[in-house]
Amino acid sequence: MPKSYKIPPLSELTPEVVKIAAEAAKKIMEVYNSSFAVTHKDDSTPLTEADLASHHTISDHLRQLTPDIPVFSEESEDVAFDIRKTWEYYWLVDPLDGTREFIKRNGEFTVNIALIHSHDPVIGVVNVPVNGNTYFASRGNGAWLQLPGQPAKLLSTRKTCKDNIKVAGSRSHGSKKLQEFVSRLGDIELLSVGSSLKFCLVAEGTVDIYPRFGPTSEWDTAAAQCIVEEAGGAVVDTTSFCRLSYNSKPELLNPHFLVIADLAFDWKSYMH
Repeated sequence: MPKSYKIPPLSELTPEVVKIAAEAAKKIMEVYNSSFAVTHKDDSTPLTEADLASHHTISDHLRQLTPDIPVFSEESEDVAFDIRKTWEYYWLVDPLDGTREFIKRNGEFTVNIALIHSHDPVIGVVNVPVNGNTYFASRGNGAWLQLPGQPAKLLSTRKTCKDNIKVAGSRSHGSKKLQEFVSRLGDIELLSVGSSLKFCLVAEGTVDIYPRFGPTSEWDTAAAQCIVEEAGGAVVDTTSFCRLSYNSKPELLNPHFLVIADLAFDWKSYMH
């Protein structure tokens, strides 16, 4: 990217990204409402024509919106870290987060688009194709939920009370570590949902924490992390409690992490 390149204000870019995510969602729903085939990638993860239709829609529109900013999607060709590490800005995209949920037709899948600047997500858009709800945020401008035909609503995380802890869990990836962690919390309520919707439950003040003790990639978390942070929460690794960062290492896997609503609550005491 040319050093002289200046991106538009985040507050101006974000509504355009919301529109792009909605276009991708339309393509996904066309496939969802048809009889679709499922193939598998080299790592055995499922792939549908919806993933690819969404990927092409988002990539094409983002390149038109910001021609100088690279687009890196789960369905892109791999880009060597030697090249990626030179990017000051780039779009990080999961065109269909929750492919397993899509295949089960349970509606719990999302379109995730993030703008990364110097290792941090500064725009995050998460669209829920089945109902058209869109969560969006940009650095310094708050986190919002837009329901179709309604004005956007400002989001904020909830204050955690140890006698009333609500936890978001994974519909497809429940683990022994998660069970152990939950047992240490005592009598809690567990909400099981798929994809980035778990982050969104934290951002909108429905749950206190989403613990993830399994593998995720950077495109799974970036958009939703921006939304959670702007709503007053945090996304931190489980060992050092440092916030997740992006494009800082060759591999794209995240460490295990916690998405927390209330930064003042002592989650560390429940980790061992």
